[in-house]
Amino acid sequence: MDEHKENIEGKYVNVKMSEGTEEGQTKPCSRIHPNEETAPQTSQSNGDFSHPVYKEIALANGHINRMSKDELRVKLAELKLDTRGVKDVMKKRLKNHYKKQKLLQSAAEGGPTDTYYDYICVVDFEATCEEDNPSDFLHEIIEFPMVLIDTHTLQITDSFQAYVKPEVNPQLSDFCVKLTGITQQTVDDAEPFPDVLHRVVEWLQERELGTKYKYAILTDGAWDMSKFLNIQCRISSIRYPQFAKKWINIRKSYCNFYKVPRTQTKLSTMLEKLGMTYEGRPHCGLDDSRNIARIAIRMLRDGCQLRVNERMHGGQLLSVPSSAPVEGAPPPRKPSSRE
Repeated sequence: MDEHKENIEGKYVNVKMSEGTEEGQTKPCSRIHPNEETAPQTSQSNGDFSHPVYKEIALANGHINRMSKDELRVKLAELKLDTRGVKDVMKKRLKNHYKKQKLLQSAAEGGPTDTYYDYICVVDFEATCEEDNPSDFLHEIIEFPMVLIDTHTLQITDSFQAYVKPEVNPQLSDFCVKLTGITQQTVDDAEPFPDVLHRVVEWLQERELGTKYKYAILTDGAWDMSKFLNIQCRISSIRYPQFAKKWINIRKSYCNFYKVPRTQTKLSTMLEKLGMTYEGRPHCGLDDSRNIARIAIRMLRDGCQLRVNERMHGGQLLSVPSSAPVEGAPPPRKPSSRE
């Protein structure tokens, strides 16, 4: 829900951004594709940069920094790598190629590796909305999609989608139906949020996320977790799920990695700058999640170390500093009622 996320005022959420606020978005939907305790710290990056491999990587980076756009494109083509994107994107891509080569060789020799999580789970909710949302409007989740990225193969390996029956405002506005593509009949036939969250937890558990495999949640902005999920849990009288209390805000990661202003971190702009186009129906939660996953995969290929950068604490949205220890999300648990 890109454009509308910017206008949402969370009545029940005290949002505190330690690094400034960001823009938001709004979205629609396709068909349901269901597929098909703490995770070991086997994939955490080594923080000791005294290893000789990092000197070799630094020398390669210096050479790449001196290359022109045409030289970058020629070298990428020689290596059979993607040649799309602006100059800075191509530089990142080439640097990552050499970095991965060096780290793979280093890992084979017992040296440092470069992956924080085994899986990244992309979430992008759709919620009830009006064309001009009043300040006290309660946005209820009406679509819960998830797209799973294998960080080792850099492929989307699975997806989940469920529609949700709203309680406070069960009648969707014409604007919401047109924007999201979700019909009144669809939400009338859907399960209430606690039941859907129960299915989400089972889906995550079946894939052994948080137990056998280390994983993190990723969102397009802060609103999905800090506002939509937070408000929805209050409406449904259930506790906020522990596994969703920390996440990767891809807009922050994109902004910091490619050194661009936050005005260039909307979904459509990120895709365009990376030389890609949107696939599917805009404002479909599942399609949005897939496109966000495509951006995440491209960033991983280009050398970005995606890691948790935001969290909820005491009802407030806080930034997670890059100096904080890298942790995966905890094992998902079934929703419990709010006492």
